[in-house]
Amino acid sequence: MIELKDIEKTYEGPDGDVVALKGINLTIESGEIYGIIGLSGAGKSTLIRCINMLERPTKGSVIIDGEDMTSLDAKALRDARKNIGMIFQHFNLLSSATVYDNVAFPLRLSNTPESEIKERVEPLLELVNLKDKAHQYPSQLSGGQKQRVGIARALASNPKILLSDEATSALDPQTTKAILSLILDINKKLGITVVVITHEMQVIKDICDKVAVIENGVISEKGRVLDVFTNPQQAITKEFISAIMPNELPREFSGKTISKEPVPGAELLVNITFIGDTADEPVISNLIKDFPIDVSILYGNIDHIKDTPFGRLLIGMTGDISAIGDALAYLRSKNLRIEVIGYAS
Repeated sequence: MIELKDIEKTYEGPDGDVVALKGINLTIESGEIYGIIGLSGAGKSTLIRCINMLERPTKGSVIIDGEDMTSLDAKALRDARKNIGMIFQHFNLLSSATVYDNVAFPLRLSNTPESEIKERVEPLLELVNLKDKAHQYPSQLSGGQKQRVGIARALASNPKILLSDEATSALDPQTTKAILSLILDINKKLGITVVVITHEMQVIKDICDKVAVIENGVISEKGRVLDVFTNPQQAITKEFISAIMPNELPREFSGKTISKEPVPGAELLVNITFIGDTADEPVISNLIKDFPIDVSILYGNIDHIKDTPFGRLLIGMTGDISAIGDALAYLRSKNLRIEVIGYAS
């Protein structure tokens, strides 16, 4: 388990101190994939580098499996870092070394016998699907293959924690999807704890269990990814989510007046969010069948947040006000998230 307690990080600048992190408190459970998302300059990369003490916090404690990393001397810290692997945005591979030697590099630094290195490196190359590239050089690889080498190298010392600092930012969408799938597979097969730094909400949505949103060095929102996606509280979180899941009204409603109070003949607009098993229920069919109202589907999609089905519908309801009220009560009884937008006229 990783515990960050009251973490602060201040840099000295030419015009005075620059505060990068302010009072960060975060708990990451063993085996989780935890995402940290923020805009450029928000402090997310500084935060992840505090976990492995590449950046020493100005204040606060970094506790990993009960041990405070900030209290360790240089030798103890080097030993502790063997339990923490890290992958980077720009791969950081040795251009004059083969794929095999790049993965073996941290093991050789720690004077591991060559026989043990081989036993460790070959299964890792198979895990990242690069067994046939063992004797090639980075210049002969694609971007996705280079990142796979970086992942294998980060796993060479058999760490308990894998830190990913914008690992897919330099990759095209298809390659990004493959790398995220690999990270998810590694998490499941090895039970390794993964901390993902990103500015892309799609990355959080695809593989993370929990997320923390960082803004101006402060955690503005955190929780289960499913909860944060379906009920975001902060403006910055809503902005990230809207980039991949737009929440605007259809164009035909852009010039219409939206009223919170009932308007005769107007259409009540309602956003419905389906989560998990509720995504498979015939809710709209029952609504049309059981209530004397007209229902129109204005927008809809079904997606997944990691492994959980997640759907959204924007519907319009017209009819008697009391019948619409009964229909809304029915929807709320089905354990759905309901957002009443208003009456469009």
